[in-house]
Amino acid sequence: MRGLANIPNLLTVARILLAPLIFSAIVSGRHVTALVLFAGASLTDGLDGIIARHFAQSTQMGAYLDPIADKILVSGVYLSLAVVQIVPWWLVLIIFSRDIFLLVSSVIALLFTGFREFRPSVWGKASTFIQIACAVVWMAQNAFPLPLLHSLALSLLWPTAALTIWSGLHYSWRYMRLARTH
Repeated sequence: MRGLANIPNLLTVARILLAPLIFSAIVSGRHVTALVLFAGASLTDGLDGIIARHFAQSTQMGAYLDPIADKILVSGVYLSLAVVQIVPWWLVLIIFSRDIFLLVSSVIALLFTGFREFRPSVWGKASTFIQIACAVVWMAQNAFPLPLLHSLALSLLWPTAALTIWSGLHYSWRYMRLARTH
């Protein structure tokens, strides 16, 4: 429990605890509430890393929990948005497929090679960033139905899908290469 008691880890846990509130707000049509909560939760993602690095508060617990919190939050938001027919299901399928593919690949690498260093890549971080930005814009256009926001939301669908697919392919290539050397 000692590894949990620092500010970066508490921010990560807060992100996990906010997730169900955000999902509920989306599904119940409370778009402004969902947007504000999601924007706040998304900010904690960058803030926890900055604080951990700047104040030397990185922990194994944080390294484990942070990507889990990201997946819970982002995947749950997209699933909630699709359930209420705000974003297309094909985008949700791409996001979930990439995550499942990476999980299965990681398990296979772990089982057959013992490889355990599954660090985020620049493409993985970029994918998470664009997924969050896309979700924020879709949520904003529901909270504030302006033509400009709707156009921006539509324009982010394909780049989000493309970067999500590319990051999955890049992770696969990178870890296959690294696993061969171990």
